[in-house]
Order: sequence, then structure tokens, then C-alpha cells
Amino acid sequence: MQIITYNIRGLGRGVKWAAIRKLVKKERINILCLQVTKKEQLDKTVCQALWGDSDVGWELQLACNSAGGLLCLWSEQTFKLEKKFNGCGFIYLEGIWVADGSKVNIVNICLSCDVVLKRNLWEQIRQLRNANLGGLWCILGDFNNIRRSSERVGLCHRRQDERIVKEFNDWIAGVEVEDVPCVGRKFTWYRPNGTARSRLYRIFVSAEWFNKSRKYSIYIGVEFLKSLPNPA
Repeated sequence: MQIITYNIRGLGRGVKWAAIRKLVKKERINILCLQVTKKEQLDKTVCQALWGDSDVGWELQLACNSAGGLLCLWSEQTFKLEKKFNGCGFIYLEGIWVADGSKVNIVNICLSCDVVLKRNLWEQIRQLRNANLGGLWCILGDFNNIRRSSERVGLCHRRQDERIVKEFNDWIAGVEVEDVPCVGRKFTWYRPNGTARSRLYRIFVSAEWFNKSRKYSIYIGVEFLKSLPNPA
């Protein structure tokens, strides 16, 4: 299974659409999770154009006033969707990976800066995780949160930041997932002038996912770097 998570910062069309189609074909992507589409309207024609094939399933969360927006695309030949849930700031997909019959749970996230909204989303994901204990879990996207001070450079630190960092780490431990280390750049968000950078985009997987890591790969960000190296 090949998965890509990508904060597209506005889906637009033209160059970005062509780049996504090329990426899907080149990397043989099975599931594509996009954040910040900024699209207030999407339909079957657009999804097929992005995927480059009519063999595509999709679930979307439309942007509000051209802000936010989530989109999941997947190959219906390799991933058989059984259940989906569209929550505030996330999309949950549950299905079967056809190649080996494994149950797979995917959560595509785009978190708000608002602390209250973050806590509400974390709680919803925790409830989903507790209600669906079986199968492999992958929670990915734009978490808009760091795990330690070294993951943020060039931005001021406040006491509130320390508190929300602890809550974030407590949530990760509570839902029993592991933070996948990225291969390549240390940071995933950069201010255009280079004065600030942070690691905001992340991939969390259950322990069972790591046991499948020879077959289950995930790429993150514009660089599309492989984030799950083969185990020794």
C-alpha cells in the first residue's frame, strides 16, 4: 500500500492537477490524502481528473469561505471502503486492503490553530480509536502542533504552547500510535522568507502497521519522501 499525505495549500487546477496525476501514476499511489484544498465545490469529474482514472473513490470535506478543506482519493481496486465518517477537521476511512485482506483505518486531519477545536478533534479521534480497536491504524495530515521545542525555530514560545504540547503528547500515547520519523527534511513547514520553520505535518501509525512496513509505505509533503523505511 502506497499512501501520500500532502498539504496542498489550495488545490487550484492546471499545474497542481497535472502534478498530482503524475505523482499518482509514478509512485503507484493507492490512497491520497490532501489538506487545505480551499475548494468550496468538488465533484466526480474533478476527482477523476486528479486521479487520472475513473477507478477512484473519494470522500471530501469542503472548504468554508475558501479556507481549509480535505480530500481523500483511493484506488477502488486496491482499497475496498466499508465505513466512513466526516468529522470537524478530519475524514475517517475504514476498509480492506485487497492485497492481503487487512483491515485498515485511515484518518486524514487538518487541525485548527484554536486550542478548543484541537481538543475537540483529539477527543473525537480517541473515541473512534476506542470504538474500532481492530486493524491497522494510520492518522496523518496537518496537526498544526509540535511535540517538542526543537521542532519550532524562529517563532516565539509561550507557556500556553508548553501546555498544548503536553496535551498533544498525552493524546498520542492515549490512542496508542507511534510517530513515524521522516526521511529528509527535519521540518515540514517553512515561512516563505525562511525566518521560521516547524514540523507540523505528521504520520502516526499503530504498532501493527510497522509489522507491515515492507508493504505499507507513506510519503509526506511536497518532497514525497518515504517515511517508513524497511525494517532491519
